[in-house]
Amino acid sequence: MKAFFIISFLLFAIGAGAQIKAIKITELEKRIKESRTPMIVNFWATYCVPCIEEIPYFQEMAKKYKSKGVSLLLVSLDLKAAYPAKIDAMAKRLKLTAPIVWLNETNADYFCPKVDSSWSGGLPASLFVNNIAGYRKFYEDEVSKRTLENEIQAMLEPKQN
Repeated sequence: MKAFFIISFLLFAIGAGAQIKAIKITELEKRIKESRTPMIVNFWATYCVPCIEEIPYFQEMAKKYKSKGVSLLLVSLDLKAAYPAKIDAMAKRLKLTAPIVWLNETNADYFCPKVDSSWSGGLPASLFVNNIAGYRKFYEDEVSKRTLENEIQAMLEPKQN
């Protein structure tokens, strides 16, 4: 019986933190570069109201275009104190199903240009990438549902020579 409780506790503890992985910018760069499917990377934080407002339709559009291979990665830029509890609580409140990672970086002057040379660090921010089609577009602002769908459709179009 004691073993059951220990195993249950360990599974709960592992499950609670396993949902949101801490990553470095180099790992994120690698994920983006090696993606073989259309990918949306949305940068957000629990304290960013426009971020929280746009995430539900990012999730909705990713689900709508899942059959076309579109994936969504939510990258939290919250401070270390928010990881993982506050980020996880927000994810549960918003009923997020997309993968979430926490960017374990503190120097925006270092990590922002690795995502896009124009990024000043403002939130929300989103990167649309389709390496197969040669598509890459970055937004440092809230994205409307209409713009989001237009970007997804553009990302899915074959590269024009």
